[in-house]
Amino acid sequence: MSRISLALAGALVAATLAVAPVWAAEEAPKPKDQNWSFDGVFGTFDRAQLKRGWQVYKQVCANCHSVNQLHYRNLVEIGYTEAEAKEIAAADTVPGGTDDSGEPVTRPGQLSDKILRPFANEKAARTANNGAFPPDLSLITKARKNGPDYLYALLIGYKEPPTGFQMQQGMNYNEMFPGHQIAMPPPLADGQVAYDDGTTNSVEQMARDVTAFLAWAAEPELEDRKRLGIKVILFLLVLTGLLFALKRRVWSDVH
Repeated sequence: MSRISLALAGALVAATLAVAPVWAAEEAPKPKDQNWSFDGVFGTFDRAQLKRGWQVYKQVCANCHSVNQLHYRNLVEIGYTEAEAKEIAAADTVPGGTDDSGEPVTRPGQLSDKILRPFANEKAARTANNGAFPPDLSLITKARKNGPDYLYALLIGYKEPPTGFQMQQGMNYNEMFPGHQIAMPPPLADGQVAYDDGTTNSVEQMARDVTAFLAWAAEPELEDRKRLGIKVILFLLVLTGLLFALKRRVWSDVH
């Protein structure tokens, strides 16, 4: 093959690799903008919604997905009392090191423990999920474009495939997933989680609640940052006014 042919082939491969991500991104439509309580400068998390989202995560998502950045003590931040958080932790059995003979032991969870993972390691997770590795959800709303909007749309995006659409074996059709074929089966069903506060437990409601919970998990300091930002802006406005007044006083005698 001539040098020119090699160059053309290389350029074609480079162009294909450059365009391929664009094609993949275009396969899934942009999710519809949602109205979240935590949006905007003054937005805050709805504690009741976060507690419902924790229920959905714990009863549904935790069967496959971890939130490895969270500890049981963090549940106090979403509205649980310390006693309630201790009770939730103690209901889980966590690794407790080894005994005198070197055998692994378990114990009830404590506030200082990370929230229990569904699998001991990645290999065990893949074995239980036909080779697929369920991602950790701690930062999922930061790891995906359009964050909470995308996650919510994905959870409610399971549909019957269009006529003529070729589905691979073991895959599920989802209108929001790139390529529209996802290994995870529909995780939510109407009435699946009985909310403690009696909220209607439709698929849409559960999807919205668990999305809010995972948005908080990714940014538990969000409200503190917003409050600090507002204080900084107010300080800068006052400082600007004082400096302007000082400037006028200093230059008042100059004509």
